[in-house]
Amino acid sequence: MSSSYRHLSPPAYWGLFLLLTLILVALLAPIVAPYSPSERFTPFDLPSAVHPLGCDDIGHDILTQLILASRVSLLVGLTAAIASAGLGAAIGILAGYCRGYLAYLLNSFIDIVLLIPMLPLMIALAAYLGPSLGNIIAIIGLLGWCSTARVVKSRVLQLRDLPFVEALQGLGIPEYQIILKHIVPNVVEVIAAKFILAVAYAMLSESALSFLGLGDPLTISWGSILYYAFHRGGFVNDLWHWYLPPGLCIAAATLGFTLLGFYLEQLSRDNKLQTLTEDSAHVA
Repeated sequence: MSSSYRHLSPPAYWGLFLLLTLILVALLAPIVAPYSPSERFTPFDLPSAVHPLGCDDIGHDILTQLILASRVSLLVGLTAAIASAGLGAAIGILAGYCRGYLAYLLNSFIDIVLLIPMLPLMIALAAYLGPSLGNIIAIIGLLGWCSTARVVKSRVLQLRDLPFVEALQGLGIPEYQIILKHIVPNVVEVIAAKFILAVAYAMLSESALSFLGLGDPLTISWGSILYYAFHRGGFVNDLWHWYLPPGLCIAAATLGFTLLGFYLEQLSRDNKLQTLTEDSAHVA
């Protein structure tokens, strides 16, 4: 195993630390939250020893909301990223490996989708489909695949013309077996890196939609906390303890996923041909 697998870079360490902290808080949210989300106290109460981040306009403890919201934001990010990375990987592999009319259609489809401004389209679809956590996940997942598809396609194009793949084709090995047993293992690192980055993108998208009032009103996320702070006097009255913490949480989570994703992308570039020698030797 190469040393690049054993040693994380300093930015990757920080990214991993931020992600582990976020995941731990989300998993232990019902335990570490100081109050029940339904408990009410003095509205607009300032930060104190009892309420470290104060209370909102209807008396909910903001720290409790912040901790519980981490579960929703992380759930949306991971679920939407699984959908977008999986869809993008499938389209990218087919677009890179196939030839002829199918390859032309897939590549044209990717190029067309790349031209569409995604955030306005997400806003329009969220407004049309209605406020729902499932709708938000579906919208982000179905519209966020293009970056993964483009990168995976580029890697598959490199693999498709290598001698060991041509040898397998010459031996009459079915195309689906070549893809599953020899192409997919060599693009796993790329997919993993794009998945991590897709989580950050999904969390930012969910926060943006929730801030615009298009999130699920029955659940609370960091974006919805910002929405209520904006519409209920938090920004106007400069209640920093209401609007600043969710913004910092969004920034920290996005930074963590981005740092780790960039590290995995670099690792993928450095080791992109690591297993090709073994495959070529196996074919020979």
